[in-house]
Amino acid sequence: MNRFNRFMTSSSHSDDALARSLPGNFRSATAQVNGTWLHYVVGGHGFPVVLLPGWPQTWWQARKIMPLLHDRYRVIVVDLRGMGGSDVPATGYDKKTMAADVAALIRELGHDQVNLAGHDIGSMVAFSLAANHPELVRKLAMLEEPHPDQRLYNLTLLPEPGRERLQRWWFAFNQVELLPEQLLAGRARYLIDFMCTRNLRDPDAIGDFDREVYARAYSRAGAIRAAGSWYRTFGQDIADLATYPRLTTPIAALHFPGHTDLLTSLADTATAFRGIEIPGTGHYLAEEQPDQVAETLTAFFE
Repeated sequence: MNRFNRFMTSSSHSDDALARSLPGNFRSATAQVNGTWLHYVVGGHGFPVVLLPGWPQTWWQARKIMPLLHDRYRVIVVDLRGMGGSDVPATGYDKKTMAADVAALIRELGHDQVNLAGHDIGSMVAFSLAANHPELVRKLAMLEEPHPDQRLYNLTLLPEPGRERLQRWWFAFNQVELLPEQLLAGRARYLIDFMCTRNLRDPDAIGDFDREVYARAYSRAGAIRAAGSWYRTFGQDIADLATYPRLTTPIAALHFPGHTDLLTSLADTATAFRGIEIPGTGHYLAEEQPDQVAETLTAFFE
């Protein structure tokens, strides 16, 4: 049982209830690894596939593709340090440390090697895991976002007219200490709704129930601070990237039409990657086009 959800096991929004609601025999669990507690949901049989979600979501982001992968793979979806049912320690939000968390969990679960897929912040952690623990990662799928690199220092605050959707105001907002917590405490649903409106082509792909799952997760004590810490550590992440050799792990780079930042970054940081455009979607690929994403991952991992 998820130790952070014992008080709400009767709630339809608890991790235990959510895991049981999915087709297939999925269960919610926690493990103490690398000095912190990580929550994960696991089910299925076969070669392990580890999925890492992004901001501002939780493992529930993968709810639509988990049943599609269930019959072929041992599916393990992890709430990263500071996310969902995982612990919210004071430090350790650089991607190298977060990758060490997941690497320790993989070993704790008895796996010598996995296929790995990450979205958004999870994609950054997945890249770091492959860079720092290459023996664990057979193949890597990155969805939407590259590992933080020097290009982040060139992001503009004021977008050109007609190019407003290129502005990533939350990258700057999440750099700020304390204020995001003060503004969003008990109001995470406003953030979730805004990001869904901005980044979905089909607003129904993330419904009211799903948005409430995310809002509750980011309304718990320490969650906004932890999520901001994923961004406030970008400087350290960029410095760490400079010490990594080019990644040789085979990489599938999934992105929505026209969003090629991931490909630009991988051209400098990896030797074997292939860009795959997922049509008919915005940023949240697995929630808008789960069949295409699951088919793409299966074809790549096979």
